[in-house]
Amino acid sequence: MKICCGTDIIEIERIKKSIDDPKMGKAFVERVFTPKEIQYCESKKAQKYQHYAVRFAAKEATFKAISSQLENKYAMNWKDFEITNTIQGRPELTINGIDLNGIEDIDLSLSHCKEYAVANVTLLRK
Repeated sequence: MKICCGTDIIEIERIKKSIDDPKMGKAFVERVFTPKEIQYCESKKAQKYQHYAVRFAAKEATFKAISSQLENKYAMNWKDFEITNTIQGRPELTINGIDLNGIEDIDLSLSHCKEYAVANVTLLRK
């Protein structure tokens, strides 16, 4: 068994600027986030940037945790990782389009405050 970990932290203002950019904002959101993620974040009104940022950090952390076992890490897509919430509000990570053979369990932890968002992904590999 091997434990792999990925962590990422991002300034929320950086994501806000990308989303609010009049030329590239919509393209950025649609390139990075799935429709479910967009719907969830937009439902958060004034706090939507925190939720976008923490999902961005989660995708980066996931990449860090699994990239060492991938043959071609450049074949991955932002939307291969989807972060949703369970009914109880716990964050849940779904990975699509990537062979996860050998990964037994994945755990995700998210946190954000006014200025920063951070995510940690831990996976257990055979």
